[in-house]
Amino acid sequence: MSITAHIPSHRKPRRSASKLAVRAGVAGGVLSTLAMAGSASAASQAEPVTETLEMPVLNLDLAADVSSAVTKSADATRAAALDSELNAQELAAEKSAAATAKKAKAEARAEAEAEQEAERRAAAERASRTATRTTLSGSSDEGGAAKSAGTAKRSTATGSAAAIVNFALAQVGKAYVMGATGSSAYDCSGLVQAAYRQAGITLPRTSQSQSTYGTQVSLSNLQAGDIVYWGGAGSAYHVAIYVGGGKFVGAQNPSTGVVERSLDWDRPSGAVRVL
Repeated sequence: MSITAHIPSHRKPRRSASKLAVRAGVAGGVLSTLAMAGSASAASQAEPVTETLEMPVLNLDLAADVSSAVTKSADATRAAALDSELNAQELAAEKSAAATAKKAKAEARAEAEAEQEAERRAAAERASRTATRTTLSGSSDEGGAAKSAGTAKRSTATGSAAAIVNFALAQVGKAYVMGATGSSAYDCSGLVQAAYRQAGITLPRTSQSQSTYGTQVSLSNLQAGDIVYWGGAGSAYHVAIYVGGGKFVGAQNPSTGVVERSLDWDRPSGAVRVL
């Protein structure tokens, strides 16, 4: 027996062939797995992933409903705007009509008051000229000559003047009504306006406006058909129609109605010629 036989050997024991083979297989598998992972990582870095998002498709019935609702809303808005505009127009028309009626009423009242004042003034003037009127209305030769001349002048009026004069004379005896324009009653400016309408001429409605409508003429140069007025031009309170022969026809007041009078019965302030 060797003297070293009892000393354990320090050499590593030999591995069996089977164990070596297993270890080699495990190592190879690990390396293969790493290689595949690396390839996959490289591939993922080379080709970015693209995702596709699908948008929801709008249902056709829902789209039609939305379109219909929008159309109805627009129609309702237009209808509301139209109603608002019509209401505004109606309100404006009502205001305008009310203002016109108020103005006409005020003018008629002012004219009536002016005519009443004219009658009072005329009465006072007639009272102060009683002697003169009596002389002028007598049957003296001078008065008779003037009357004949006046009748001749009236009878020779022609054309538009004749139409105006004849109409005015035909209204004598009819009633006086404030604001009336015919055919059974008149106020002073209503009679003048109606007479001139026979000649196709439209005059303003009030005595104030009629006293400035045309050319101012002298009372000594009157012609049949001229408009005579009392008061100032533009502020006249009474008007009538000169019919020739030193006379006029006018709607005087409610107590006398439409009458024919001598200029000297109540001398006018002025006259205008329209023809």
